[in-house]
Amino acid sequence: MFAIVRTGGKQYRVAAGDKIAVEKIEGEAGDTVSLGDILLAGDGGEVKDANGLTVSAEIIAQTRGEKVIVFKKRRRHNYRRRNGHRQSLTLLRILAVGEAKKAAPKKEAAPKAEAAPAAEAKAAPAAEKKAAAPKKAAAPKAEAAEAPAKKPAAKKAAPKKEA
Repeated sequence: MFAIVRTGGKQYRVAAGDKIAVEKIEGEAGDTVSLGDILLAGDGGEVKDANGLTVSAEIIAQTRGEKVIVFKKRRRHNYRRRNGHRQSLTLLRILAVGEAKKAAPKKEAAPKAEAAPAAEAKAAPAAEKKAAAPKKAAAPKAEAAEAPAKKPAAKKAAPKKEA
C-alpha cells in the first residue's frame, strides 16, 4: 500500500520501508511521528479512500542538506554578493501506511496525564510568584512618580557672540 503525503510544503509518495528526507520535524532520532496529511492512498493500481489513514514514521536522524551557493551580480557595476544556505532536514523511515490506531495515542496521552498533576503543583507556586511580581513592579513606578519632584537641572547659558 502506498500514500501521497504532504509535509513541509512538499508531497511525497511513500510506502512501508521507504526512507525519505523531509523538511525539519521536531523530535530526536528514534522517535515515532505520525504524518496525518494524506492526499491519496492506493494499493497496486487501485485508488483507496484517504480519510482516516495515517502514515507512521521513525526519525532516523536530524541532518542538513547540501550547501546551495547564492551569487548575485550586476554587470558593469562592480556588484557581487555571495551567500550560502544549508536546509535542515529530517530523515524518516516509513513504518506503516494504514488505519489510524486509537490505542497508540492513548498510551502517549497517559504519561502526559500523569505529568499534569505535577505540572499543576508547580503552577500553583508560580501563580503566587506572579501575584507577588506586580507588587514589586508597582514599587518602582511609585518611585518614578516621585522623581519629578526633584528640582530640574539648570540650563546652560548660550555662548555669547563676539562682534
